[in-house]
Amino acid sequence: MSLVAVTGASGFVGGVLVPMLLGQGRQVRAVGRRLGPALEALDVELAPADVTDPDSLAQALAGVDTVFHLVARISLVGDPDGSVWGVNVDGAGNVARAARETGVRRYLHCSSIHAFDLDTEGTIDETSPRSVREDLPAYDRSKFAGEERVRAEVAQGLDAVIVNPSGIIGPGDHGPSRMGHVFRSLFAGTTPANVAGAFDWVDVRDVAQGLLAAETSGRTGENYLLPGHRVTVAGMADACAKVAGVRPPRVTLPMWAAELAAPLGEWQARRAGQEPLFTKEALHALRSDPDVSGAKACLLYTSPSPRDQRPNLVFRLLL
Repeated sequence: MSLVAVTGASGFVGGVLVPMLLGQGRQVRAVGRRLGPALEALDVELAPADVTDPDSLAQALAGVDTVFHLVARISLVGDPDGSVWGVNVDGAGNVARAARETGVRRYLHCSSIHAFDLDTEGTIDETSPRSVREDLPAYDRSKFAGEERVRAEVAQGLDAVIVNPSGIIGPGDHGPSRMGHVFRSLFAGTTPANVAGAFDWVDVRDVAQGLLAAETSGRTGENYLLPGHRVTVAGMADACAKVAGVRPPRVTLPMWAAELAAPLGEWQARRAGQEPLFTKEALHALRSDPDVSGAKACLLYTSPSPRDQRPNLVFRLLL
């Protein structure tokens, strides 16, 4: 039985991916500090480790056949303490290096659409410009820089594939994530106003299936975008309101007004000891409203199989 290691197994994507791996009859080792709520009742081995501690990773990946690297530090407020770069770049390099040095056969790096420059005109695909400009959000730049660390290990012999999901949503968001907080507010009918803009959203179950497909069919050193559907903020609010039986926000702030109000919202959130949801970085993503191509990822699904075994690549809430 092959041993699969999953970093960030207790997170949003890990909580969906790990049961899929177990369903394939595989042995799973969760690499991290703890098992989250989604994994506590599952037959999963815990290997305590920290992606910023290379020594802990060598032991955690010993004897492993395949690694799914899911750990990331998401930030909508820059990188004030250096942890975004430390986890997303240095941490990504540490895990990839440990995987190569311990003889891991296959390595799957879960990056993000944010590794691509969201201001790119036209459709974003795997050949589009990357997040290298200094005026781009720190998170975006860190995701591309993390990929570069993985590619440095590929050049040394690591068999790695990189997948880039768009905005991830769906069931099992125990954290909850930032979008989970947004959904809670929308379902409760307490969101005061919408913000103009849109983004591409993908179901977490489709992301997990995409990672598994990339493991078997992805080409070494290449990227695969995993998009879903472009949905406006107002469209998302209307869908949530319909499901919850509440009234959606009546007002949609134009982007210029939202950008003017963002600093005040950040200040109020910090004063209340909360993490702001609509910041300059968050509004940048909504303003960019990217059109993302999943054509290359669809080539991973060439073998005949029932439709429900392939990635739906849909925003399921709207169906």
